[in-house]
Amino acid sequence: MATLAAYLGIDVGTTNLKGAAFCADTGSLLGTSASRLVVSTAPDGQREQDLRDLRRGLLECCRGLLQALPLGTEIKGIGIAAQGGSGAIVDQAGGGPLTPMLLWNDSRPLPLLPDIAAQMTDAYWRDLSQRNGPGAGLAKIKWLCHHCGQSLEDGQLYVGAGEYTFHQLTGVWRQDPCNALQMGCYRVLEDRLTETPLQLVGASLKRIAPLRNGHTTRPLSSTAAAELGLPEGIPVAGPYMDHEAGYMSAARISSRPLQCSLGTAWVGNFVLPPGCTGWAPVQLVIPSPAAPGRLVVQPLLTGNVSWDWALGSLLHSEHAQALELCRATFERELLPPRGLTCVPWCTQRHPIVPGLLGGGSFCGLSAHTSRDDLLRGVAAGLAFEFARVFEMPVAKGGIDAIVLGGGASKGTFFQTLFAALFDQLPLATLADEDLAGARGTLYPFRPDLAASEARPVAPAPPDVCARVQEQYDDYRTVFDRLYGHVES
Repeated sequence: MATLAAYLGIDVGTTNLKGAAFCADTGSLLGTSASRLVVSTAPDGQREQDLRDLRRGLLECCRGLLQALPLGTEIKGIGIAAQGGSGAIVDQAGGGPLTPMLLWNDSRPLPLLPDIAAQMTDAYWRDLSQRNGPGAGLAKIKWLCHHCGQSLEDGQLYVGAGEYTFHQLTGVWRQDPCNALQMGCYRVLEDRLTETPLQLVGASLKRIAPLRNGHTTRPLSSTAAAELGLPEGIPVAGPYMDHEAGYMSAARISSRPLQCSLGTAWVGNFVLPPGCTGWAPVQLVIPSPAAPGRLVVQPLLTGNVSWDWALGSLLHSEHAQALELCRATFERELLPPRGLTCVPWCTQRHPIVPGLLGGGSFCGLSAHTSRDDLLRGVAAGLAFEFARVFEMPVAKGGIDAIVLGGGASKGTFFQTLFAALFDQLPLATLADEDLAGARGTLYPFRPDLAASEARPVAPAPPDVCARVQEQYDDYRTVFDRLYGHVES
């Protein structure tokens, strides 16, 4: 009997570490495993994890995958993806944590960014990263050194979740370009690390991991092999940023897909062809992992933070019950009444009162506006904001298909809104959307196995398209009047 062969894909998220085993011959799913990651939070903006908990979760997840496979299954490779923008100071030799890991959404270091930014010109930061200002990782380094009594001296490194996880399996330190970009030391157009921004916070290139070299792999270390009961030397790929891995899972669906991650943050990922460059305030630009050109990871200034607020505040129910009530609401009517417009920038700066957070707004409230109307307004506003951000690359022909992923993509009402807004393009969801990041890490081993199966979404009826477009035009008018002065 032939020995079963499998690849393992590991996706280190913010609160969950997910793994999946895929058949090395067919790509079919053989098993899954997951480990919950504890996030310590506090009202001051604290969002941090203990790297020892991340290590525990990694081993627990890998062992769970191996137990789900038939005895004797040959593991041909392991791929690693992780959320980017996190950071901790560790012992370089063994990887032991010297500080907590601040997650990408820990806001405590952010007040340090203006002073860091002021040390260089706006033109410098734009030329460095093709976006506004320094990477938040520079502020994290400065904050950790001050609050945790560290100085990033010899024998210490500043690393994120991806570097740490990869090191636990291989004993090698390296990072993906997107993490370096979020750290603030990656020169986009030259695809290299640069020391100048690090010097602004008392660090150097010696205190961070080197860049990953394309899709090269490193062997599973003897230590990790013994802990997992696997042969030493199995190739390990990565680390990849989660959005990079997610794009690799959708890259073969069309020539120029826009892969949409509708999760905690809403993000669109697409490839600029060779020779094309472009600046945007909050974009992340790295070498494309799956086609010639550069991958643009474009976060929106909104996401499921706004949607979760709407579910909790307008439906007054537990999450599962709220989703059921939500489906019933949209089955009755997809859109809010004409004239009711929501801009869902709930986590952004106030457009009128300087210094305050809370940029979300409703326009067109009346004495007859219901909670259901407001809920529909938030859903429409989220979809409209996505269409606004990606209006230009779609109009210029840089995108030929829309691929939806992330938690909110499971809502049929969101699918209908996207189908109507992008009615000139085919729209699809992924069959194993929850595992897209894990599957995408198989790309270095076999690109065909990294590709998720696409499930086409039916086109929206012409009358729905017309109504959605009419309200989208209203949204653009409201947005321009309130936020036209804000770079987005």
